[in-house]
Amino acid sequence: MAGEYVLELRDVSVRRGDRTILGPLTFAIKPGERWVVLGPNGAGKSTLLQILATRFFPTTGSVHLLDKEMGKVDLAELRTRIGICGALISEVIPESEVVRDVVLTAAYAILGRWNEAYDLWDESRAVALLTTFGVRDLADRSYGTLSEGERKRVQISRALMADPELLLLDEPASGLDLGGREDLLRRFSVFASDPMAPASLLVTHHIEEIPAGTTHALILKDGQVAISGPVAEVITSQHISAIFELPITVVHEGERFFARSI
Repeated sequence: MAGEYVLELRDVSVRRGDRTILGPLTFAIKPGERWVVLGPNGAGKSTLLQILATRFFPTTGSVHLLDKEMGKVDLAELRTRIGICGALISEVIPESEVVRDVVLTAAYAILGRWNEAYDLWDESRAVALLTTFGVRDLADRSYGTLSEGERKRVQISRALMADPELLLLDEPASGLDLGGREDLLRRFSVFASDPMAPASLLVTHHIEEIPAGTTHALILKDGQVAISGPVAEVITSQHISAIFELPITVVHEGERFFARSI
């Protein structure tokens, strides 16, 4: 099946002592698909994301990422092909790093600029990405001076710097006010509409944060797949009410979703 999937998990489980916190989970993403992962707190979303980001190995099962099997490939090489935005990366970005360098260093999958050489193409791509996400004017600022919304935009720019084949987004709109959230989701939807944009997986707690253009949804509960499939078939009043054990009405307007309790 080489080339058929961007990622494929087969019977993956993660155990902590006698407790299984994820799995068994079988799940795959094909090129061009844009997935969202939802579920209650403790459902296993963060654990799944850390596996896909190659931060740790599952207890059992196999993980294939970009035609490579984890455990049988140099992870440093694989990580240059995966873009990451969220807590996995934000917590280790140096506060003193200049914004332009936060993006540039992704070309080598490192954090903190040292003595690497970057050519004009690298510089141009970094500026173009900062422009796409509305933070070009912050290029010479230090990362530690940015607001939460500005940091999220810089993180997405960094995630895309190395032209990844898979993009992982961990609650990219969390902590943003309404205007910041809607602007970020709009910019991401425009970018993702490009046929050359990478396959993506976005983790969120809120269906209002599902960007337009999302093709599929996976809902986890108690570490297992509750339901998955085309996004409009998964994000429904019936499914969301059952997962969160609360009567919820889901409204689908255009390509966006909204929810309220009954």
